[in-house]
Amino acid sequence: MDKLRIDKWLWAARFYKTRSLATDEINKGRVQVNGQEAKPSREVKAGDSVRLRSGPVVRTVEVLAISAVRGPAPVAQALYAETPDSLAERERAAEQRRLAPEPAHAQSQGRPTKRDRRQLQHLGQGPVPWDDRWSASVQH
Repeated sequence: MDKLRIDKWLWAARFYKTRSLATDEINKGRVQVNGQEAKPSREVKAGDSVRLRSGPVVRTVEVLAISAVRGPAPVAQALYAETPDSLAERERAAEQRRLAPEPAHAQSQGRPTKRDRRQLQHLGQGPVPWDDRWSASVQH
C-alpha cells in the first residue's frame, strides 16, 4: 500500500482520536497537504508534507510511512517526522503561553465574599434591603 486517504492516515498516526474528528478538522480547513487545503478523500504517500492545526498548535510533518490500522503510540510516531522548524515554533509558542500572564490575575478585585457583602451592607454601602426596592405591585 503506497497511498492512503488523509483522514485514515491522521487517525492511524494518532493526531485525532477518531476518523470523524479527523474528517471534521479537514473540512474546517485545518489540514493542508503539500501546501494545498485537503479534502478527507485526498490521498497521501510517503514524502508528502502535512500541515495541521490543533487548537493553538500548528504542526508540519513529513509522511514517512503509510498504515491503515491504528497501532500503539510508538508505531504511530514512526509514520511521520516533524520538521525542525515546526518543533522550534511549537516550543516557542509553548514558552509564550507559559510566560503569558493569567487573565484572572489582572483584576485587582473580584466578586466580594459573603463576609465582604455583609460588611458593606452594615456600613450602608451594600445592596438596598428587599423592602425598600421598587415593586411592580399596584399600590393605592
